[in-house]
Amino acid sequence: MSEPNSPGESRRGAPRFFVGCEDDESEVLEDSMRTDMELYEDDEDTDSPPERQIMVGICCMMKKSKSKPMTQILERLCRFEYITVVIFPEDVILNEPVDKWPLCDCLISFHSKGFPLDKAVSYAKLRNPLLINDLNMQYYIQDRREVYRILQEEGIDLPRYAVLNRDPDKPDECNLVEGEDHVEVNGEIFQKPFVEKPVCAEDHNVYIYYPTSAGGGSQRLFRKIGSRSSVYSPESSVRKTGSYIYEEFMPTDGTDVKVYTVGPDYAHAEARKSPALDGKVERDSEGKEVRYPVMLSAMEKLVARKVCLAFKQTVCGFDLLRANGHSYVCDVNGFSFVKNSMKYYDDCAKILGNIVMRELAPQFQIPWSIPTEAEDIPIVPTTSGTMMELRCVIAVIRHGDRTPKQKMKMEVRNPMFFDLFEKYGGYKTGKLKLKKPKQLQEVLDITRQLLAELGQHNDCEIEEKKSKLEQLKTVLEMYGHFSGINRKVQLTYLPHGQPKTSSEEEGMSI
Repeated sequence: MSEPNSPGESRRGAPRFFVGCEDDESEVLEDSMRTDMELYEDDEDTDSPPERQIMVGICCMMKKSKSKPMTQILERLCRFEYITVVIFPEDVILNEPVDKWPLCDCLISFHSKGFPLDKAVSYAKLRNPLLINDLNMQYYIQDRREVYRILQEEGIDLPRYAVLNRDPDKPDECNLVEGEDHVEVNGEIFQKPFVEKPVCAEDHNVYIYYPTSAGGGSQRLFRKIGSRSSVYSPESSVRKTGSYIYEEFMPTDGTDVKVYTVGPDYAHAEARKSPALDGKVERDSEGKEVRYPVMLSAMEKLVARKVCLAFKQTVCGFDLLRANGHSYVCDVNGFSFVKNSMKYYDDCAKILGNIVMRELAPQFQIPWSIPTEAEDIPIVPTTSGTMMELRCVIAVIRHGDRTPKQKMKMEVRNPMFFDLFEKYGGYKTGKLKLKKPKQLQEVLDITRQLLAELGQHNDCEIEEKKSKLEQLKTVLEMYGHFSGINRKVQLTYLPHGQPKTSSEEEGMSI
């Protein structure tokens, strides 16, 4: 378990989180958890609001919120000094209207059996919290057809497949011809062995059909029951009711690779015995399913990043099949945690906490910056014990006769910048300096809004502006808060366009 006093985390003592309540009660609890802060001295801004707790809501079924992985991660998440976790009671989720649900600034919510996803979507629209996992995309994750469509659009390798829709309104999508050792789905031929998956991702009854040369019949997979996850059946004919995905069987080494992302830059992977082998679950002396550590290749790490971003699920699990020298994604499960890994619990909580603080600390003017931790000491084994390994020597050399300026310059033409210029009386002198935290936050808000609007443009001019805006956003988000002394924005009005400028000029021109 990570140390409670690690960088960026709380020094308040034991971690704590609480179960949510009615709106009026949650406001009292929230007020009681706010802590005093050591205010940054700033001559230009003496009316900064006090720091307050960032409320992270956990909205899911009780079986998930009370599970060991979730509890372990939430305990670590609460060690962040300015984060408090509130768990939405299952009874409230199921029976209360969303306007009675607890308030939160950030929402961790995901679908599982019995969960009212529609209500969670309505709550997000009502309260507009920061979403760790996108809720609307979770509708797509429940449909294997949509999962495969999105994977294909993202250029992610997946097994060759065809969809058989038994929909009376779309008879052209239901053309099935079955032979002794093959099946033809809408003109696409699949030789046995092939895989038959229900289109509903909640249905885990996946069948694998074998050729007559291997004895025929089928292996029927299902969600684990005791120590079994599949059973052999002599039935060789495919199912005649329901809609299915038929896909080519991928010959692996008898293991499935499970990948768990926490954001696009972190992926934990482990392998388990494939349920298609004999259906018997491998368990250790404590009765837990045996899993093996897996190192992902550079290409597989890129796939993990693509899956995380394509489905907009920060915490996301998916399955990889390693076959014929390639890796194929065969399933995306959405919100999933690794079990029984203290290292993963530490990493997951730290990444989630940093995401929350990076996005919300500037908004609440909380003094916080992403902690930088020294790399683990590189110890290598030798014949006479262990010794430290020198991995590299890094030198930072600069000319030392003057202090270099750290500044960026850009031209802006958006009306929102002109409105800001007018709001603070910039037209009186043609120049304006913004130093107060509130003013810098306004510039940051405008930058974020413009980046969101420019996301779909591809022409060169827009892309150049976008790179400048991204640089501006990065600079303003540094340190996690504004004190009024470590950054400033200077606006200069140029009614006749951009003149030739000297290297001494700074700020933004409008």
